[in-house]
Amino acid sequence: MGFFDEWKKRNESRIKETKFTLNLFRHSFLSMLGLVLILFMLLVAAFAPFIATEHPEYATLINPQGKRVTEERWEIHFDEKLEPPSSEHFFGTNDYGYDIFSMIVYGSRLSIKIALMVVVSALIIGVVLGALAGYFGGWIDEIVMRVTDIFFSIPGLILAMAFTAALGRSIEHVMQAMIVVWWPIYTRIIRGQILKTREETYVEAARSLGTTDWKIIFKHILPNSFAPLFVQVTMDMGAVVLTAAGLSFIGLGASPGTAEWGLMISTGRAHIFHAWWYVFFPGMAIVLFVLGFNLLGDGLRDVLDPKLRR
Repeated sequence: MGFFDEWKKRNESRIKETKFTLNLFRHSFLSMLGLVLILFMLLVAAFAPFIATEHPEYATLINPQGKRVTEERWEIHFDEKLEPPSSEHFFGTNDYGYDIFSMIVYGSRLSIKIALMVVVSALIIGVVLGALAGYFGGWIDEIVMRVTDIFFSIPGLILAMAFTAALGRSIEHVMQAMIVVWWPIYTRIIRGQILKTREETYVEAARSLGTTDWKIIFKHILPNSFAPLFVQVTMDMGAVVLTAAGLSFIGLGASPGTAEWGLMISTGRAHIFHAWWYVFFPGMAIVLFVLGFNLLGDGLRDVLDPKLRR
């Protein structure tokens, strides 16, 4: 018997469970629709230079803090401003003559970057702090959870607005502000999961064998605590982009001229009655992005929750 056959026999129950989970997910229409929407957005972002009909130039500037930053600069065409959708400009143009279709395509890259940076950074912070608080308890748990409660006592959007206003207007500052807002969510989830799993038989067996606390946490407890975290992460990807768009809409996010969906809606609201395409297409991009991750998150919850899956 080869290594693969031995591994397959040893993990037969786990393989069977995985196949059952994938089969449930595959037969969920809304989950598959969400997955298709997300894959579509990822493909648009990956092939943006080939899909877009116009392309930005990148200029290196000095920001107010004295740092060198690279920003997108779109070529202004006042002779083509506010043109309706046509074969030349699929989604029309804005009041600077920018091609809205191309800006939305490049904006997908920025939205995915914001979602990944915020969620991954907040997840790392939340998992580490939640694991420490849940496993060790005592004064560590008290300190971590009291700090977490302080952040939860302030509405997330208000806190993000305050941080962004203090740091200054830029996408980088928006991401930093949202990381500060998002990490307590993951800390609380992981802590709750670890409190349930740290007294399980397999954890006690690992302790009795002299396994170190860190190995128990990262090898035995965390892998069995990630199911609800996957669902939360998926839902948060859309929520982060929606929050970033909201901050840009009120003038606290992306700098003028950036291909960011919320900023495009903000600058287009003055023309909404005579240039509907200015706000409609960026708005639809946000809707599809958020809808895709929400549908996928709902599907994962139904598949991973033992009470709902059978």
